Amino acid sequence: MTDYNAIDALLAATRTPPDLPPAEQRRALRQALHLTRTQVAQALGVSPSTVSGWETGRDPSGEIREKYAYFLNGAQQKLRTQNDTPAHPETSPTSEHTATDKDEPHPTPQPCVLCGAPATDEVEGYPQHLHPEDCTHLTPTPPQHEATPAPPPQAPPRTPAHTPEPHQQPAPRRRAPHPYPRTPNLITRAVQNALDTHAGDLTAATAELQRRAIPDAMALLDATRIGARYDIVGHPPLPDILRKKTAQGADEVWEARPHWTRLDPPPTTGDITALDINGAYLSALKTHLPLGALEYSTGNVHSRRRAGIHLITPPEWDHHPYLPNPLGNREEPGPVWVTEPTLRLLQRLATAQYGPLCDPPVIHESFTSGATEQLFEKFRQALRDAREKAITDEDEVTLEYVKSMYSKFVSTMGESNYNRALYRPDWMHIIRSQAFVNLWLKAHKAHTAGLTVMRVMGTDELHIAGNWQQVFTEGRGVSQVKVKDVYAATDTSHH
Repeated sequence: MTDYNAIDALLAATRTPPDLPPAEQRRALRQALHLTRTQVAQALGVSPSTVSGWETGRDPSGEIREKYAYFLNGAQQKLRTQNDTPAHPETSPTSEHTATDKDEPHPTPQPCVLCGAPATDEVEGYPQHLHPEDCTHLTPTPPQHEATPAPPPQAPPRTPAHTPEPHQQPAPRRRAPHPYPRTPNLITRAVQNALDTHAGDLTAATAELQRRAIPDAMALLDATRIGARYDIVGHPPLPDILRKKTAQGADEVWEARPHWTRLDPPPTTGDITALDINGAYLSALKTHLPLGALEYSTGNVHSRRRAGIHLITPPEWDHHPYLPNPLGNREEPGPVWVTEPTLRLLQRLATAQYGPLCDPPVIHESFTSGATEQLFEKFRQALRDAREKAITDEDEVTLEYVKSMYSKFVSTMGESNYNRALYRPDWMHIIRSQAFVNLWLKAHKAHTAGLTVMRVMGTDELHIAGNWQQVFTEGRGVSQVKVKDVYAATDTSHH
């Protein structure tokens, strides 16, 4: 017999999901109440990255949707009661990430939302230094604390070399700078907890930490961006060229990964040294990254203040016998979609400083947005400091943990089931390409120093014949190299 009471109870429990305002209004409501994403996330029991996703077009479901709707309705009522409106009602869904808005001079110096020091310019209505050298938030600091805010600049603000660093919702304008350890305790605590859980078993603790590397990296990213001006986690619409054609396939972007071996090396009486470039992906986190939704353009035009992906006709490369093609091993002729680092390298090699080594590439189409090199800077510094401390302390557990954090962080930015909070395949391609560019530049440095470059592979493998110590410093630091192997030039197993 049908249990009609159970059916009635089921129907009574069924509720229509509450309506939510458009994404841009959600963000504007939060900003108008001077709340950070972290504050909203803590109240709702989610991560700041999740709130960021809701404010860029994604919708929650279930009970959390009702809680979020309750917050937004309450925010609207509070603002009506205060007879106030959001500070930036003109904000668009992607303007939080876009760095092309007009920068207006502020009539009187106000505390910079990044560093707290007086600033005479505004970005989206907030006082902010336009040049990173003027902003103490971006100035290199001692390992334990941020630098003291610098005095106000005496000269008029300079034209920025690139777009100001992107940040999350600003803290109150007159906040005082607070001490912030560059290597957050998150890493130390995670390692200690893993060791305690596994009773000091180094192998088991390392395995657990490597499994947790992605969520822990995202937590570290959130920690290193507390008080920052812009959010960086989002899911803007992507052009089709960045979408995989099949589940196991690839998109249309060419990363220019090198895979080159010298076919006719000159005779040498010495050995060949295979060098391992330390922290390749860690160093590549400092690269020009587009902040918001990519905008389409055509024509052979390139702005140094923007970054993205470009359809180019690459130049001919006539130096393959002794230097790899910066475009990698590409056999298909015709135009190809490349990332910002590859384009900029080809443009550099077409200048008199490099010979030139080639003609400039021809740009046909581009998808770009306002860009900055500082997007992951504090995150990169925190990982670098933790890596260096682990090396000094001979702490292999922490070292392997940190290496997993930055390598997996980069590799899961794209279409990955392991990191749903950050979906930016354009960033993933750009960071990888920057690692390839850095390796190519090291090969070129060795070549110009008179050494014989024998092989250039992947992100971190450089084989050289000759006295490589005159060019590179041996060690485990990020700016140093390790010896991976030494073999005779006649050893064909390395070819």
